[in-house]
Amino acid sequence: MSEEIKVPAGEEMEDYTPDLMTLEDEEGNEHTFEVIDAADFKDERYMAVVPYVEDPSKMLEEDMELIIMKVAEDDEGEYLDIVDDDNELYEVSEMFAQRLKDLYDIEN
Repeated sequence: MSEEIKVPAGEEMEDYTPDLMTLEDEEGNEHTFEVIDAADFKDERYMAVVPYVEDPSKMLEEDMELIIMKVAEDDEGEYLDIVDDDNELYEVSEMFAQRLKDLYDIEN
């Protein structure tokens, strides 16, 4: 089963500006991600991100992994956290899969 992604009408790749964010892991290493989508689900905020690839032509060559992050808050403000609960991750992943399918007109 192959999937074809259609760019929405009027949106050319050269006009595209990625929404980037840099996160620091527990070891102090910085990683840059591109935000693909963000949505609320069951009163929580989630973001779907992929590791940022500077050269768009290499995006198709890379094995891109969609990462689901939960927006959480503490005394210092908002931060992103991994989703530990398997059921929660499954439900949120399904929601993002449908949203991205609709947004990018992905055909199976």
